[in-house]
Amino acid sequence: MLFVESQFFLFFAIVLIIYWSLRSNDLRKWFVLFASYYFYGCWDWRFAGMLFVLSTADWLFARQISRTEQQRPRKIYVFASLAMNLTVLGFFKYFHFFVGSAVSLAGAMHVHLDEPTIRIILPVGISFFTFQSLSYTIDVYRREIPPVASLRDYLMFSSFFPQLVAGPIVRPKYFVPQMAGRKTLSLDDVKGAMYLFLLGYIKKLCIADNISPFVDQVFNHPAAYTGFASITAVWLYTIQIFCDFSGYSDMAIAVAALLGYKLVLNFDAPYLAISIQDFWRRWHISLSSWIRDYIYISLGGRMKFRLLTYRNLMLTMLAGGLWHGAAWNFVIWGGAHGAAQFLHQEFKLHFPPRPSQEPWRKLASWFLTLNFVCLTWILFRSATFSTAWLMIKRYLLIDHGGTQTLPLWLAAAGPVLLLQQLMMRHSNFGPWICNLSLPRFAMIYGATWALAVSLLPLGYRPFIYFQF
Repeated sequence: MLFVESQFFLFFAIVLIIYWSLRSNDLRKWFVLFASYYFYGCWDWRFAGMLFVLSTADWLFARQISRTEQQRPRKIYVFASLAMNLTVLGFFKYFHFFVGSAVSLAGAMHVHLDEPTIRIILPVGISFFTFQSLSYTIDVYRREIPPVASLRDYLMFSSFFPQLVAGPIVRPKYFVPQMAGRKTLSLDDVKGAMYLFLLGYIKKLCIADNISPFVDQVFNHPAAYTGFASITAVWLYTIQIFCDFSGYSDMAIAVAALLGYKLVLNFDAPYLAISIQDFWRRWHISLSSWIRDYIYISLGGRMKFRLLTYRNLMLTMLAGGLWHGAAWNFVIWGGAHGAAQFLHQEFKLHFPPRPSQEPWRKLASWFLTLNFVCLTWILFRSATFSTAWLMIKRYLLIDHGGTQTLPLWLAAAGPVLLLQQLMMRHSNFGPWICNLSLPRFAMIYGATWALAVSLLPLGYRPFIYFQF
């Protein structure tokens, strides 16, 4: 059930009507819990049962952690939670990756191994809800939050349907306190949520899904296209993945807001970043902060010796790359971002900025950062290393290669996106439209929906981050 499908609109309309007609906050939480499991069960009821078992086990582990002050039992329970979640994640998402890598390595050593023929269906959003659940038991272990007293409340937190399958990753210390009081919504809150949902809808369907066929054409047959067409396709994918994922995040935040809950901001004009560190402060913010707090800090974080700090940074980014997908191209993608971060740190250390150079240095840094991000998206998108290598050569050398081209007007899509991000960041358009009177808001909102519907593609495409 996708946010952009009519099936979801019907589901959510029923949810809203029943939810706001219930007087009791307890009844509302029960209802959202059942609605969330129904929503997830529409993908596969078996995995809804798995979600229930994992969530219940983590709730029990956290209770046991909080009941003892002795360090050894606390460690046993938190490691049990880690082992359970990572085993499930590893089996469903990484079994074929690790087995296939072992078979390939054995083949390189002239040892023949048969890969087991096990068909594993990847539960949608498994990386999101396992990371979210892990943050709960780790936070209780670190004594940063108390355990959730009610199993129902924890099950609702772990299965909250707006962000269940593709984030943002929600921390318990941010979300659980919101469950305490009965929710109310003002008219401005409703208008803000409706505006954000429409913005996400336009990003996903009108932009990402409409340019996706052009990206597929080039990445599926890269040798047939010219160097300029290849560069255009990379830029189009840069736009596609941003509009696809930030569009989902916008809609998830809006859906949660219409139920009276706040989710964290997940994107903040990432293509305006002036360094790779700055990019990760703006891109998939909930994941960036998660891997910083639970992987980077756990490894030691910033240490006295720079090499140890860079080691921790590289391991963190490699783990972040592997989180995105069970393939070596994702690992290399994460490693490239890790290497870029510590190279940037070394550059700042040996060539500190001077006030007179600051504007030009920022402009150069932005240009290099943006092109590095575009270049590494090739690894993210390519199905094979041969495709990635060919596309990287085309991007860096503008190698003419084939003869086929893309429509020239598509080359303007990149600058238009950058201009849009700059305008959105430095304008008050969102607050302005939400402050309009209800008749004016309804008129503009309805006209924008009509325009969006006229630009819909022929078919829906799954959200890119559903595979993670």
